[in-house]
Amino acid sequence: MVLYEENFVMNSRGLKLFTCVWKPEKEEPKALLFLCHGYAMESSITMNSPAARLAKAGFAVYGMDYEGHGKSGGLNGYISDFDHLVDDVSNHYSTICEKEENKGKMRYLLGESMGGAVVLLLARKKPDFWDGAVLVAPMCKLADEIKPHPVVISILIKLAKFIPTWKIVPGNDIIDIAVKEPHIRDQVRENKYCYKGRPRLNTAYQLLLVSLDLEKNLDQVSIPFIVLHGEDDKVTDKSVSKMLYEVASSSDKTFKLYPNMWHALLYGETPENSEIVFGDIINWLEDRTISSAGGIESQLKHKHDGFLTHK
Repeated sequence: MVLYEENFVMNSRGLKLFTCVWKPEKEEPKALLFLCHGYAMESSITMNSPAARLAKAGFAVYGMDYEGHGKSGGLNGYISDFDHLVDDVSNHYSTICEKEENKGKMRYLLGESMGGAVVLLLARKKPDFWDGAVLVAPMCKLADEIKPHPVVISILIKLAKFIPTWKIVPGNDIIDIAVKEPHIRDQVRENKYCYKGRPRLNTAYQLLLVSLDLEKNLDQVSIPFIVLHGEDDKVTDKSVSKMLYEVASSSDKTFKLYPNMWHALLYGETPENSEIVFGDIINWLEDRTISSAGGIESQLKHKHDGFLTHK
Protein backbone atom coordinates (compact mmCIF):
# COMPACT_ATOMS: atom_id res chain seq x y z
CA MET A 1 0.00 0.00 0.00
CA VAL A 2 0.96 3.62 -0.60
CA LEU A 3 0.38 6.56 1.77
CA TYR A 4 -0.49 9.84 0.04
CA GLU A 5 -0.46 13.33 1.59
CA GLU A 6 -1.04 16.87 0.27
CA ASN A 7 0.08 20.23 1.64
CA PHE A 8 0.90 23.81 0.67
CA VAL A 9 4.08 25.83 1.17
CA MET A 10 4.66 29.55 0.70
CA ASN A 11 7.34 30.69 -1.75
CA SER A 12 9.56 33.76 -1.38
CA ARG A 13 7.09 35.82 -3.43
CA GLY A 14 4.14 35.09 -1.15
CA LEU A 15 2.44 32.50 -3.38
CA LYS A 16 0.99 29.23 -2.08
CA LEU A 17 2.51 26.23 -3.84
CA PHE A 18 0.86 22.80 -3.80
CA THR A 19 3.00 19.88 -2.59
CA CYS A 20 2.37 16.14 -2.21
CA VAL A 21 4.10 12.90 -1.27
CA TRP A 22 3.62 9.18 -1.93
CA LYS A 23 5.33 6.80 0.52
CA PRO A 24 5.46 3.04 1.08
CA GLU A 25 3.04 2.36 3.95
CA LYS A 26 4.84 -0.34 5.91
CA GLU A 27 8.51 0.06 5.12
CA GLU A 28 11.24 2.62 5.40
CA PRO A 29 11.80 4.23 1.95
CA LYS A 30 14.88 2.97 0.07
CA ALA A 31 15.61 6.49 -1.15
CA LEU A 32 13.98 9.88 -1.87
CA LEU A 33 12.69 10.71 -5.35
CA PHE A 34 11.67 14.25 -6.32
CA LEU A 35 9.33 14.82 -9.27
CA CYS A 36 9.50 17.77 -11.65
CA HIS A 37 6.43 17.76 -13.92
CA GLY A 38 6.20 19.13 -17.44
CA TYR A 39 4.89 22.44 -18.77
CA ALA A 40 1.11 22.91 -18.33
CA MET A 41 0.89 19.68 -16.28
CA GLU A 42 0.52 19.04 -12.53
CA SER A 43 1.49 16.51 -9.89
CA SER A 44 -1.48 15.09 -7.99
CA ILE A 45 -3.55 13.69 -10.89
CA THR A 46 -1.31 13.34 -13.97
CA MET A 47 1.68 12.09 -11.99
CA ASN A 48 -0.34 10.05 -9.49
CA SER A 49 -0.04 6.74 -11.33
CA PRO A 50 3.75 7.01 -12.03
CA ALA A 51 4.43 8.23 -8.48
CA ALA A 52 2.35 5.48 -6.84
CA ARG A 53 4.15 2.91 -8.98
CA LEU A 54 7.52 4.18 -7.78
CA ALA A 55 6.34 4.31 -4.16
CA LYS A 56 5.23 0.67 -4.43
CA ALA A 57 8.80 -0.08 -5.55
CA GLY A 58 9.98 1.33 -2.21
CA PHE A 59 10.75 5.01 -2.85
CA ALA A 60 9.39 8.09 -1.07
CA VAL A 61 8.16 10.22 -4.00
CA TYR A 62 7.69 13.98 -3.57
CA GLY A 63 5.88 16.28 -5.98
CA MET A 64 4.98 19.95 -6.23
CA ASP A 65 3.15 22.20 -8.69
CA TYR A 66 5.16 25.16 -9.98
CA GLU A 67 3.82 28.69 -9.76
CA GLY A 68 1.07 29.07 -12.38
CA HIS A 69 0.59 25.30 -12.61
CA GLY A 70 -1.87 22.82 -11.14
CA LYS A 71 -3.17 23.70 -7.68
CA SER A 72 -0.48 26.32 -6.98
CA GLY A 73 -1.04 30.07 -6.95
CA GLY A 74 -0.15 32.41 -9.80
CA LEU A 75 -1.56 33.13 -13.25
CA ASN A 76 -2.50 29.85 -14.94
CA GLY A 77 0.14 28.69 -17.44
CA TYR A 78 2.41 31.67 -16.81
CA ILE A 79 6.15 31.55 -16.11
CA SER A 80 7.48 35.04 -15.37
CA ASP A 81 11.06 33.90 -14.73
CA PHE A 82 12.35 30.33 -15.01
CA ASP A 83 14.94 31.03 -12.28
CA HIS A 84 12.10 31.68 -9.82
CA LEU A 85 10.57 28.32 -10.67
CA VAL A 86 13.90 26.50 -10.14
CA ASP A 87 14.49 28.35 -6.85
CA ASP A 88 11.05 27.33 -5.54
CA VAL A 89 11.69 23.67 -6.34
CA SER A 90 15.23 23.78 -4.94
CA ASN A 91 14.14 25.39 -1.67
CA HIS A 92 11.24 22.99 -1.04
CA TYR A 93 13.04 19.79 -2.01
CA SER A 94 16.23 20.74 -0.14
CA THR A 95 14.17 21.35 3.02
CA ILE A 96 12.70 17.83 2.75
CA CYS A 97 16.17 16.29 2.30
CA GLU A 98 17.42 18.02 5.44
CA LYS A 99 14.71 16.65 7.75
CA GLU A 100 16.16 14.40 10.43
CA GLU A 101 14.38 11.27 9.18
CA ASN A 102 15.82 11.78 5.68
CA LYS A 103 19.45 12.29 6.64
CA GLY A 104 21.60 9.71 4.90
CA LYS A 105 19.00 8.73 2.31
CA MET A 106 19.93 8.88 -1.37
CA ARG A 107 18.30 11.79 -3.25
CA TYR A 108 17.19 11.44 -6.83
CA LEU A 109 15.48 13.86 -9.19
CA LEU A 110 12.98 12.78 -11.86
CA GLY A 111 11.93 15.28 -14.51
CA GLU A 112 9.72 14.91 -17.55
CA SER A 113 9.89 17.30 -20.54
CA MET A 114 10.18 20.84 -19.09
CA GLY A 115 10.69 19.11 -15.74
CA GLY A 116 13.85 17.58 -17.23
CA ALA A 117 15.13 21.12 -17.80
CA VAL A 118 14.25 21.95 -14.18
CA VAL A 119 16.23 18.90 -13.00
CA LEU A 120 19.32 19.85 -15.03
CA LEU A 121 19.19 23.38 -13.62
CA LEU A 122 18.76 22.06 -10.05
CA ALA A 123 21.83 19.88 -10.58
CA ARG A 124 23.76 22.85 -11.97
CA LYS A 125 22.70 25.00 -8.99
CA LYS A 126 23.90 22.48 -6.37
CA PRO A 127 26.07 19.90 -8.15
CA ASP A 128 27.09 17.94 -5.03
CA PHE A 129 23.67 17.85 -3.39
CA TRP A 130 21.83 15.35 -5.62
CA ASP A 131 22.76 11.69 -6.11
CA GLY A 132 21.26 11.14 -9.57
CA ALA A 133 18.69 12.19 -12.15
CA VAL A 134 16.07 10.42 -14.24
CA LEU A 135 15.47 12.54 -17.35
CA VAL A 136 12.35 11.60 -19.30
CA ALA A 137 12.21 13.28 -22.76
CA PRO A 138 13.96 16.32 -21.25
CA MET A 139 13.45 19.76 -22.75
CA CYS A 140 17.04 20.47 -23.79
CA LYS A 141 15.72 21.65 -27.16
CA LEU A 142 12.21 22.09 -28.51
CA ALA A 143 11.44 19.80 -31.46
CA ASP A 144 11.12 21.52 -34.84
CA GLU A 145 7.50 20.30 -35.08
CA ILE A 146 6.39 22.65 -32.30
CA LYS A 147 8.86 25.52 -32.70
CA PRO A 148 7.48 28.63 -34.48
CA HIS A 149 9.29 30.05 -37.53
CA PRO A 150 12.38 32.15 -36.61
CA VAL A 151 10.68 35.32 -37.88
CA VAL A 152 7.68 34.60 -35.67
CA ILE A 153 10.01 33.94 -32.72
CA SER A 154 11.73 37.32 -33.12
CA ILE A 155 8.36 39.11 -33.22
CA LEU A 156 7.13 37.21 -30.15
CA ILE A 157 10.28 38.09 -28.19
CA LYS A 158 9.67 41.80 -28.86
CA LEU A 159 5.99 41.53 -27.92
CA ALA A 160 6.76 39.60 -24.71
CA LYS A 161 8.19 42.79 -23.20
CA PHE A 162 4.88 44.61 -23.59
CA ILE A 163 2.18 41.93 -23.33
CA PRO A 164 3.90 39.07 -21.45
CA THR A 165 0.74 37.25 -20.32
CA TRP A 166 -1.11 37.23 -23.68
CA LYS A 167 -1.94 33.82 -25.12
CA ILE A 168 -1.03 34.34 -28.78
CA VAL A 169 1.86 31.94 -29.43
CA PRO A 170 1.01 29.73 -32.43
CA GLY A 171 1.55 25.98 -32.24
CA ASN A 172 0.13 22.48 -32.45
CA ASP A 173 -2.09 20.91 -29.79
CA ILE A 174 0.63 19.40 -27.59
CA ILE A 175 -1.70 16.79 -26.03
CA ASP A 176 -2.41 15.32 -29.47
CA ILE A 177 1.24 14.78 -30.28
CA ALA A 178 2.56 14.01 -26.77
CA VAL A 179 0.16 11.37 -25.43
CA LYS A 180 -0.11 8.14 -27.41
CA GLU A 181 -3.12 6.49 -25.70
CA PRO A 182 -6.42 8.20 -26.71
CA HIS A 183 -8.18 7.56 -23.37
CA ILE A 184 -5.29 9.18 -21.48
CA ARG A 185 -5.44 12.13 -23.90
CA ASP A 186 -9.09 12.52 -22.85
CA GLN A 187 -8.14 12.36 -19.17
CA VAL A 188 -5.58 15.16 -19.61
CA ARG A 189 -8.16 17.28 -21.44
CA GLU A 190 -10.69 16.71 -18.66
CA ASN A 191 -8.18 17.54 -15.92
CA LYS A 192 -9.05 21.11 -14.89
CA TYR A 193 -5.61 21.55 -13.32
CA CYS A 194 -3.78 21.11 -16.64
CA TYR A 195 -3.35 24.32 -18.63
CA LYS A 196 -4.73 24.00 -22.16
CA GLY A 197 -4.59 27.49 -23.65
CA ARG A 198 -1.98 28.72 -26.08
CA PRO A 199 1.37 29.44 -24.43
CA ARG A 200 1.57 32.93 -22.95
CA LEU A 201 4.18 35.15 -24.60
CA ASN A 202 6.66 35.38 -21.76
CA THR A 203 6.22 31.70 -20.90
CA ALA A 204 7.21 30.74 -24.44
CA TYR A 205 10.15 33.16 -24.27
CA GLN A 206 11.35 31.64 -20.95
CA LEU A 207 11.12 28.09 -22.36
CA LEU A 208 13.08 29.13 -25.44
CA LEU A 209 15.82 30.79 -23.34
CA VAL A 210 16.17 27.76 -21.07
CA SER A 211 16.30 25.23 -23.91
CA LEU A 212 18.95 27.30 -25.73
CA ASP A 213 21.00 27.60 -22.52
CA LEU A 214 20.84 23.87 -21.79
CA GLU A 215 21.65 22.82 -25.34
CA LYS A 216 24.73 25.06 -25.29
CA ASN A 217 25.97 23.69 -21.94
CA LEU A 218 25.31 19.95 -22.12
CA ASP A 219 28.98 19.23 -21.45
CA GLN A 220 28.65 20.82 -17.99
CA VAL A 221 26.21 18.14 -16.79
CA SER A 222 28.07 16.09 -14.17
CA ILE A 223 25.29 14.38 -12.18
CA PRO A 224 24.79 10.60 -12.64
CA PHE A 225 21.77 10.25 -14.95
CA ILE A 226 19.62 8.06 -17.14
CA VAL A 227 17.95 9.80 -20.08
CA LEU A 228 14.91 8.13 -21.68
CA HIS A 229 13.34 9.23 -24.95
CA GLY A 230 10.65 7.93 -27.31
CA GLU A 231 11.85 7.52 -30.89
CA ASP A 232 8.61 9.07 -32.19
CA ASP A 233 8.69 12.09 -29.84
CA LYS A 234 7.48 15.26 -31.60
CA VAL A 235 7.70 17.60 -28.59
CA THR A 236 11.32 17.49 -27.41
CA ASP A 237 14.32 16.60 -29.55
CA LYS A 238 15.61 13.03 -29.10
CA SER A 239 18.88 13.87 -30.89
CA VAL A 240 19.71 16.35 -28.11
CA SER A 241 19.06 13.66 -25.46
CA LYS A 242 21.57 11.50 -27.33
CA MET A 243 23.99 14.43 -27.47
CA LEU A 244 23.54 14.96 -23.71
CA TYR A 245 24.54 11.34 -23.16
CA GLU A 246 27.57 11.69 -25.45
CA VAL A 247 28.99 15.02 -24.22
CA ALA A 248 27.99 15.22 -20.52
CA SER A 249 30.95 15.05 -18.15
CA SER A 250 29.08 12.57 -15.89
CA SER A 251 31.04 9.35 -15.33
CA ASP A 252 27.76 7.46 -14.75
CA LYS A 253 25.33 8.00 -17.63
CA THR A 254 22.79 5.88 -19.51
CA PHE A 255 20.69 6.54 -22.64
CA LYS A 256 17.52 4.65 -23.58
CA LEU A 257 15.74 5.26 -26.88
CA TYR A 258 12.39 3.47 -27.24
CA PRO A 259 11.12 2.53 -30.72
CA ASN A 260 7.49 3.51 -31.49
CA MET A 261 7.09 5.47 -28.25
CA TRP A 262 5.97 9.08 -27.98
CA HIS A 263 6.72 11.98 -25.62
CA ALA A 264 4.69 11.20 -22.47
CA LEU A 265 6.57 8.04 -21.44
CA LEU A 266 5.47 8.13 -17.78
CA TYR A 267 1.69 8.12 -18.29
CA GLY A 268 0.80 8.28 -22.00
CA GLU A 269 1.97 4.92 -23.35
CA THR A 270 0.41 1.46 -23.63
CA PRO A 271 0.62 -0.79 -20.52
CA GLU A 272 3.25 -2.95 -22.26
CA ASN A 273 5.42 0.06 -23.05
CA SER A 274 4.98 1.45 -19.53
CA GLU A 275 6.29 -1.81 -18.09
CA ILE A 276 9.48 -1.42 -20.12
CA VAL A 277 9.99 2.24 -19.17
CA PHE A 278 9.33 1.79 -15.45
CA GLY A 279 11.41 -1.38 -15.38
CA ASP A 280 14.38 0.62 -16.67
CA ILE A 281 13.78 3.51 -14.22
CA ILE A 282 13.37 1.29 -11.14
CA ASN A 283 16.37 -0.89 -12.04
CA TRP A 284 18.54 2.20 -12.51
CA LEU A 285 17.46 3.68 -9.16
CA GLU A 286 17.83 0.39 -7.28
CA ASP A 287 21.28 -0.34 -8.74
CA ARG A 288 22.59 3.00 -7.49
CA THR A 289 20.85 2.81 -4.13
CA ILE A 290 22.18 -0.69 -3.44
CA SER A 291 25.68 0.19 -4.66
CA SER A 292 25.86 3.06 -2.16
CA ALA A 293 26.74 0.34 0.41
CA GLY A 294 23.54 0.61 2.39
CA GLY A 295 23.61 4.39 2.28
CA ILE A 296 26.98 4.76 4.04
CA GLU A 297 28.46 6.87 1.25
CA SER A 298 25.30 8.94 1.16
CA GLN A 299 25.35 9.47 4.93
CA LEU A 300 28.94 10.66 4.78
CA LYS A 301 28.19 12.90 1.82
CA HIS A 302 25.06 14.45 3.33
CA LYS A 303 25.79 14.47 7.08
CA HIS A 304 26.66 18.20 7.13
CA ASP A 305 23.78 19.29 4.87
CA GLY A 306 21.86 20.66 7.84
CA PHE A 307 24.57 23.31 8.24
CA LEU A 308 24.31 24.54 4.66
CA THR A 309 22.28 27.56 3.67
CA HIS A 310 20.33 27.01 0.45
CA LYS A 311 19.53 30.08 -1.57
